[in-house]
Amino acid sequence: MDKIPMTAAGLKQLEDELRTLKDVERPAVVKAIGIAREHGDLKENAEYHAARERQSFIEGRLLELEAIISHSEVIDPSKLSGDVVRFGATVLLVDEETEEEKTYQIVGEHEADLKSGTISVGSPLARVMIGRSLGDSIEVKAPGGSKYYEIVKVDYK
Repeated sequence: MDKIPMTAAGLKQLEDELRTLKDVERPAVVKAIGIAREHGDLKENAEYHAARERQSFIEGRLLELEAIISHSEVIDPSKLSGDVVRFGATVLLVDEETEEEKTYQIVGEHEADLKSGTISVGSPLARVMIGRSLGDSIEVKAPGGSKYYEIVKVDYK
């Protein structure tokens, strides 16, 4: 498996989730299974089946998180600089039609959250921006048609 680029904050978030699943969620579901078993017939015991389903989800997520964390490569954007967009860059874009400004930070796929202004390095917008420089105009193909943006600021925090 290839290395998975990610910021230190993204890695910490995944490690926190892993710790919560191991230390809180897993013991709670084991306890819930034990309580549900005491209720008798397991074939028709909805609590038991729900707890087993939850346990299955937790175990699967633990395996996924462990694999991601073991293959992660932390990149510190604060050690980067320049006007060229790369992983970790915080980019201010201006819509060339509406003059609306949008700011995005390019992060790893497992830490991206559009609501908080972070986009995956593999997203269509990030792929178009990477390698471009301050002042460049970019075209992003969207379902509603192409959108044109100008890169007005590139920052590495």
